[in-house]
Amino acid sequence: MLKIGTIELKSRLLLGTALYPSPDVLSRAVKAAGCGVVTVSLRRQSAGEGKGESFFALVRDLGVRVLPNTAGCRTVKEAITTAHMAREIFDTSWIKLELIGDDYTLQPDTALLVEAARLLVEDGFEVLPYTTEDLVVGRRLLDVGCKVLMPWGSPIGSGQGLLNPFLLRTLRTRLPDVTLIVDAGIGKPSEAAAALEMGFDGVLLNSAVALAGDPVKMATAFARAVEAGRLGHEAGLMDKRDTARPTTPTLGTPFWQESGETS
Repeated sequence: MLKIGTIELKSRLLLGTALYPSPDVLSRAVKAAGCGVVTVSLRRQSAGEGKGESFFALVRDLGVRVLPNTAGCRTVKEAITTAHMAREIFDTSWIKLELIGDDYTLQPDTALLVEAARLLVEDGFEVLPYTTEDLVVGRRLLDVGCKVLMPWGSPIGSGQGLLNPFLLRTLRTRLPDVTLIVDAGIGKPSEAAAALEMGFDGVLLNSAVALAGDPVKMATAFARAVEAGRLGHEAGLMDKRDTARPTTPTLGTPFWQESGETS
């Protein structure tokens, strides 16, 4: 069971709400995924526009928790303003904090991220920061009051999967009691399973489902992959070896002799 703050969620899969071909497909994909949380990006102009209000109503009607995010923000002031708007619209203290530092990779600006997280935590938000897999940055975010970290697997929407498994494993090993959710870059169900097998608490994805040929079927695939990955982690994965290990040991195995031979 995934725990965010004091909230316990049955599913370890979080789903984004952008890029779907229609509202109906979005609704069916969320249901198929069985996820308890969806993310939604907020734009300042949306609050007063009919189109924005219609979409927000659709998200509320999904019957799952909403995690607003500050997608597209590039300054601390912009992120804080967006977070306040999200709290008013969705009546939640949760905010996925994104502060982009590079337009090509959409890599987080970690210096601004820590500063914005500090100010938002002081203002009563439960901040879930979208960050890199850097351990030191993760500790800085924890120091300012974040309870959950959301390191990227690879650049947003790239579908490149887990580009740096060594640093991801290091993050998991060095922060054993922190809720860690891999966010961004996952393109295949097998990659989501791999993240859960590493011991990560959940995954957040969007493009891999929304842009699939059949988003509903893909949402189902990811739900099953996440469950399988977590079960594998809890069961205990076998260690890798440099040499073969026979599955049928020879000790105690009878050896038959050819007819006419004597022992």
